[in-house]
Amino acid sequence: MAILAPAPGAVVDLADVPDKVFSGRLMGDGFAIDPTSGDFRSPVSGQIATLFPTGHAFAVVTPEGLEVLVHIGLETVKLKGEGFTAHHAVGDEVRAGDVVISADLDAIRPRVPSLLTPVVVLNTPAFPVADRAPHGDAVLTVARAAAAVPAAD
Repeated sequence: MAILAPAPGAVVDLADVPDKVFSGRLMGDGFAIDPTSGDFRSPVSGQIATLFPTGHAFAVVTPEGLEVLVHIGLETVKLKGEGFTAHHAVGDEVRAGDVVISADLDAIRPRVPSLLTPVVVLNTPAFPVADRAPHGDAVLTVARAAAAVPAAD
């Protein structure tokens, strides 16, 4: 399964994200984007599983059970929703590439340590990263692990 970049920008290794939770892959494996646009799109097709009330992060779960988190910037939860507009709600079906959140990057940038946007496979043990792309549309490919838990209905 391919995971698309949620926004245009440079692809950054999670190890280079200045946040121990993401750089240590404590939430799962993935990558980060240094965004050049404030429209953040779903990296996979599926259902919005989580949409933080502050609008700074969302997760999408695919029909196969893959769950992908997009966390816009670092320490953006402290903005309490300022600068973020959600275009979907929990439970909405989205296609890869649909805009989920718009962010005013110019307003947010001076108020947070970084706009680096981690994109994390939350259930990495069930969907380990199988391949990485250096740059392009699909930045990760995952495969279901042999002992993976069946997808939830």
